[in-house]
Amino acid sequence: MITCNQNLQYLLINILVLYAFYFGLCIGICNITSTQYLRDPATLWCPGNIFKLGFFNPQNSSYRYVGIWYNFSETTVVWVANRDKPLKDSSGVVKISEDGNLVVMNGDKQTLWSSNISSTSNTTNSTAQLQGGNLVLLDNSNGSIIWQSYQHPSDTFLPKMKIPINSEKTREKTGLRSWKSPLDPNFGDFSSSITTILPQLFIWKGKYPLWRSGQWNGQIFIGVKNMRSVHTGGYNVVDDEEGTVYLTGLADRKEAVRFTLEPNGNLVQSNWDENERNWKIPWLAISDDCDVYGTCGPFGCCNSLDSPICSCLRGFDPKSREEWEKGNWSSGCARRKPLQCEEKNKTSKEDGFVKMEFMKVPDFAEWLPPKMEDECRSQCLKNFSCLAYAFDAGIGCMSWSRSLIDIQELQRAGTTLYIRVAYSELDHPRVIRLVAVLVIVSFLIVCVGVFLCLFWISRRRSKIWFQFKRNHQLHGKKISLEENITTKVDLDDLSMFKFEVLAMSTDQFHENNKLGQGGFGPVYKGILADGKEIAVKRLSTASGQGMKEFMNEVLLISTVQHRNLVKLLGCCIEKEEKMLIYEYLPNKSLDVFLFDPTHKRILDLSKRLHIIEGIGRGLLYLHRDSRIKIIHRDLKPSNILLDNDFNPKISDFGMARIFKCNQDQAETRKVAGTYGYMAPEYAIKGRFSEKSDVFSFGVLLLEIMCGQKVASFWNEDIPLSLLGYAWELWKENNTSKFIDPVIWDPDFEVVLKRCIHIGLLCVQEFARDRPTISTVLSMLSSEVTSLPAPLQPAFANFFEDNGGSVNYVTLTNLDGR
Repeated sequence: MITCNQNLQYLLINILVLYAFYFGLCIGICNITSTQYLRDPATLWCPGNIFKLGFFNPQNSSYRYVGIWYNFSETTVVWVANRDKPLKDSSGVVKISEDGNLVVMNGDKQTLWSSNISSTSNTTNSTAQLQGGNLVLLDNSNGSIIWQSYQHPSDTFLPKMKIPINSEKTREKTGLRSWKSPLDPNFGDFSSSITTILPQLFIWKGKYPLWRSGQWNGQIFIGVKNMRSVHTGGYNVVDDEEGTVYLTGLADRKEAVRFTLEPNGNLVQSNWDENERNWKIPWLAISDDCDVYGTCGPFGCCNSLDSPICSCLRGFDPKSREEWEKGNWSSGCARRKPLQCEEKNKTSKEDGFVKMEFMKVPDFAEWLPPKMEDECRSQCLKNFSCLAYAFDAGIGCMSWSRSLIDIQELQRAGTTLYIRVAYSELDHPRVIRLVAVLVIVSFLIVCVGVFLCLFWISRRRSKIWFQFKRNHQLHGKKISLEENITTKVDLDDLSMFKFEVLAMSTDQFHENNKLGQGGFGPVYKGILADGKEIAVKRLSTASGQGMKEFMNEVLLISTVQHRNLVKLLGCCIEKEEKMLIYEYLPNKSLDVFLFDPTHKRILDLSKRLHIIEGIGRGLLYLHRDSRIKIIHRDLKPSNILLDNDFNPKISDFGMARIFKCNQDQAETRKVAGTYGYMAPEYAIKGRFSEKSDVFSFGVLLLEIMCGQKVASFWNEDIPLSLLGYAWELWKENNTSKFIDPVIWDPDFEVVLKRCIHIGLLCVQEFARDRPTISTVLSMLSSEVTSLPAPLQPAFANFFEDNGGSVNYVTLTNLDGR
């Protein structure tokens, strides 16, 4: 008696059996037999195989195709059965037909594709399997392969695939055939196949060659750049015992690799990168114009590194010079002088050969049994129809008796090619030796002449420099720099530049190379012969500055070195020309950025604070840390240069003066400087000291904070100068109104207010009320926490700029006014 539980067990078993049958039929199977077929969307796949066969449709297409693809890259299809007859719906079936062939049928049982083998007898005698990427049809009686997709490729060459060149049995010629487009597997315009004699791999567009590999020498195709040999896992061309010659290879490669004939006609190698999970392309058949078949026409040679890429072989000229100059080289070249065998009277000497190394040799080579290279040469020379020859150890002797087409100069690969030319086109050893001797002798004579000329110029320049130093009392170990101040200065290491060198480096002082205009004169950018960039400061006769100021800057800047001071490289003194050569700073001067509405945005708060600190440290070095005490007297934005990292460097020492170590101040009757930056005691009384530079620094600090120029500042509400405006806002505790909107940030209000506070302390009317530069740096770094309250600054009322950068005022005239 069957219980209820037993009935339930039978029911579950039946359900599982049906499910297993449905799963095998519709999801995946390992074999296709007469009783087991593949219905869309099921796949043919066995465990361990990286390939899968099934139904797919290209992107944006409703058509269905039967194809083989990678398990790990399902969009990479390597073989298609029904390329020209797609399924229009999902009713497709792959099965063994009644005659034993493998077929693709639609829902109406119409055969769209067949393996088309006639030797199979019945349906029970065949089985289809996917072995790697190879779809095979097996004879069940003996297990032999009666058909395989590897011998009927689509557009992809896979490892272990064999593409026959010819077969003594079938005379069948096979190869790759491109897709019509990246989304259409139908037959495209391009095909690839192997030729028979001296095997070469070709890409064809229709019946015309597009690319050629060069001849096979048993290891490589000799015209392919960077090709791997058979022994390192590359291609191989095999002639089996059955009389079939075929291309195979890549069998030992561990990673997935394939060669695809793309819809555009290029043969592309793709290697699978397991780490990045994508395909990498290490090689293309056509990587430049020279790879295209016959780019330079008959007797033309292509080199992708040359411009233009085409040139005629030696002894040949372009057939059409006009077309050649337009970049149309297809007509090729013609021989300049006839060969000996082409002359009627044959009075000329015997022809010879021009040697060309690393060449992709021409197409249509004629093979001769292997001989030594010398035998190959003599055999070609005896044959009047022989135009060129080449010898390869793997091939033997190759010769050409028709137009030399598709010649390419390679970089490391290739073969040595010998081109036959008339005797007059050859290099003759005696003539070459004579020419070489004449060239060497001429070169030595020129070298001696140049050496003597340079030696004379050097002696003359040394004499000029010696006379200059003697005339300006620079020949001793001690020189007078400022009235009664004497110090040691060594000028022997200072480079002297020739005027011609500087003129050439600045393109004859062209306006396009002009960096700016100072009181000394114009400044130009120059580039020396070694590529070094320099700044050339040329003394202008209209500047009002003369030899004293020039020498003052030479002597001062040559004695000091600091990261915040501009570096002097040398000078030029020839006739009336006097120039200073400095290091070139690409960001020019501070005023270029600070007073320009667009460029000032580059100077954020961090950069401005860095610039302020750098200027202060440069002044501290001049005032205290240098071996001589220097007062700059002309500190302003245009004299602050900026390097690539916006590090400030103080420049223009023409107005600078040296103090003794125990000297605090000095007086002069000739006031030199720029209005707006001169301290009141200096502008009115001619009295200057460290505190004069501190005043200029204070003005500069306030300009940096507000982004406006002191000499052109104007406020519509009240007639105050920039200093007076800062003072009024300070009293009203409204300094935020003074700050440049570009750098205003409420989070840094304390820092900004402190900077204005320090700036006002530096521009006090009386020198005794101003801090020293060392104290200023301590205030900026917050080492001095408590700052004294500032008084009303000097020049609080509005004054107008006279337009000059450097102003000279005598105290007599000033007092008279």
